[in-house]
Amino acid sequence: MRKYELMVVFPLEEDLFKTGSEGVRKILGDFGAQILSEEPYGDRDLTYEIKKRTRGRYVLFNINASPEKIIEMDRQLKLNEAVLTFLFVRVDE
Repeated sequence: MRKYELMVVFPLEEDLFKTGSEGVRKILGDFGAQILSEEPYGDRDLTYEIKKRTRGRYVLFNINASPEKIIEMDRQLKLNEAVLTFLFVRVDE
């Protein structure tokens, strides 16, 4: 297992944010990732428009996950309608 940071941008609407964050936690759990911490970064302007939105709610997840599972988690997150965008970054120790 390796450490990763997962930055996720959700829509500002509270119902979409709750649905999206629960969906991300479920996807991570389904693939055996261990969530070490979850840090809200607040609402911020997006650099460019995503799905006709100019603002988003940022959340940083610090996780432990198997490298071979990252590709499948990436695919599942792309299918989640309540996630605007996301990025996995491996943390070097």
